[in-house]
This record gives sequence, C-alpha cells and structure tokens, in this order.
Amino acid sequence: MSRNIKIEIGDIEVKAQLNDSPTAGLIRDALPIESVFNAWGDEVYFSIPVGAELECGREVVERGDLGYWPPGKAFCILYGKTPASQREEIRPASPVDIVAEVIGDHTVLKEAVCSSRCIRLERDQAFR
Repeated sequence: MSRNIKIEIGDIEVKAQLNDSPTAGLIRDALPIESVFNAWGDEVYFSIPVGAELECGREVVERGDLGYWPPGKAFCILYGKTPASQREEIRPASPVDIVAEVIGDHTVLKEAVCSSRCIRLERDQAFR
C-alpha cells in the first residue's frame, strides 16, 4: 500500500511520504482532505478528521517534517522557524508526532502559503 501523498497549495504541489506510524495510517485512511489553513510563522496547520493520542511527540523538528498535533487534531507542515523557535530551531507550539516528510524541495512551501489559504492532501499513486 502506497504511503505517498501529494500536498497542493494553490498552484504549488509538494510530494511527501507518510511513515509507518499508527497516526500516519489514520491520516492516510482519511485522505483526501481539503481545508483552509492557518499559518504560525513558517508552519502551516489545519484541522483534519483524525483523532489520535500523542505517540512519540517531538518538541523540535526538522525542516520539511509533517506532523500531527493532537490538541488541535491538526496536520502541521513545518518548514521554518515559528514564534516558539529559539535560534535556528523549528519548534511547534507543543509536541507533535512526525507522520511524514517532504520529498524534494520543501522551500517552495514558503511561496505557496503566500499565494493561497486552501490546501489539499491526497494519495499520490504516481509518485515513486
């Protein structure tokens, strides 16, 4: 079963791969998901129809990580510093479970969030 997903924000498309965590499986089963997102520094987040407890939360993440934030039942795209970051780290508001990572160039996300407030996540069968 493919774990590849496609993220569309406006005209920008980013590929990612879900990991094999239980929460990532729940997210995959809920796809496709369309929403309006919020931005918090260089983080995009939006509610999704998934309810899961924190599995292995991380307070500091890597650029291009995709996370699940249980308090908001939210999918998070982490591509840079947030208001909670210290120095150059990437820090969400509170711990998130990493459920996927962007494959390829994550720097296009910054441009994408300036052009649109709508996002779509879907399975990507064509991506290898």
